[in-house]
Amino acid sequence: MPTYEYECNQCGNRFEQFQTMSDAHLNTCPECGGKITRLIGSGGGFLFKGSGFYSVDYKNPSPRCNRDTPCCGRETPCETRPCGEK
Repeated sequence: MPTYEYECNQCGNRFEQFQTMSDAHLNTCPECGGKITRLIGSGGGFLFKGSGFYSVDYKNPSPRCNRDTPCCGRETPCETRPCGEK
């Protein structure tokens, strides 16, 4: 359920309200009863918690082409990048 942020035009009170997307916008300030405006928020970001979200989990299993290590099934290091890499 999204969190919407509102600000009162009279007293400047800012508050957040959990609402479904189909709920009507709030119109009055809970503090003074004045007219409120819904603010544009930055949205929610992803927050990865717990085990299993590491950089090694989704690494490309094939080595990168470079001049120091062999790749693409070759026995010697690559002079140029085959494999279509730029």
